Amino acid sequence: MKNNATCTIRSEKITIDVRICAALAANRGGEVYLAAIAPDMELSPLANAYARARGADRMSSFGDWIALSDICDVPTAKLIQHEVSDGIIAPGYEPEALAILSGKKKGNYNVVAIDPAYKPAPIEHKQVYGITFEQGRNELVINADTMLNNWVTENKDVTEEQKRDLVIALITLKYTQSNSVCYTYHGQTIGVGAGQQSRIHCTRLAGQKADNWQLRHMDKVLNLPFRDDVAKPNRDNAIDVYIGDTPEDVIGDDVWAETFTEQPAPLTAEEKKEYLSKVTGVCLGSDAFFPFGDNIERAHKSGVQYIAEPGGSIRDDHVIATCNKYNMALAFTGIRLFHH
Repeated sequence: MKNNATCTIRSEKITIDVRICAALAANRGGEVYLAAIAPDMELSPLANAYARARGADRMSSFGDWIALSDICDVPTAKLIQHEVSDGIIAPGYEPEALAILSGKKKGNYNVVAIDPAYKPAPIEHKQVYGITFEQGRNELVINADTMLNNWVTENKDVTEEQKRDLVIALITLKYTQSNSVCYTYHGQTIGVGAGQQSRIHCTRLAGQKADNWQLRHMDKVLNLPFRDDVAKPNRDNAIDVYIGDTPEDVIGDDVWAETFTEQPAPLTAEEKKEYLSKVTGVCLGSDAFFPFGDNIERAHKSGVQYIAEPGGSIRDDHVIATCNKYNMALAFTGIRLFHH
């Protein structure tokens, strides 16, 4: 995070960005496509991480609090300047970055400084209807050395990049509401299914979000002819509808002119299926064990090839067999990441 690596972004290309810890950001060369940002802008490592985090789920990041692991620099502040956000917390701010952020929301944007030396109490307390629950704070260090040693499938061929993506998934799960499943791809989170009562619903929800993230990268989507006066949140909404099951809601004869300069052609189910069938190399993490192989079957449909989960189910053998069926690599971490 301290180096000066940069990459170039182009405006008016909606996509990339994701919700991961800034400390894990991978410096990715080439062009990173973002929405409605000044062309030829340099993207610092921290800005890269924020941009990736912001786009993990564009539909769920309309208004948020931003947490940064490093001092907020100018490139990051410029990205945040154009986003809908309620506040930011970071260990510090460069003077110019602070000036940029201070101008958001007509001067009412919340800018909070973290005390980098703060040490939280080792025991956490939660009161529910007069009853106080206590548990030790989760201080687990999540990395490949601590979590990815027990590969239980026939396929154990996993690269450092794939391990990185699995670690990103596990860290994301540490901070999302259980039950939770996370898909990651090329150094970023692309789909989170959290707070569901059954794990298969987590896997389906996260898988649908991951599929939508992939579909946003289709040329047909990237080149949608938006009107210049359509704001970014409205573009995000339009794209989500366009790649969904009711595209006529935004490209129908009576509504397309509200958003586009010309009427886009529909994105057909066949086109989406063909595009998604070519997606491979996706990673998947789960905060607790998969009880059935149906989770693996659903993950396979979204291009998942590498999985990390605690293990410990009485049906682990079935889960492993389903992974072997698709030549997936599965690691049992031995650690649950429940967050309630």
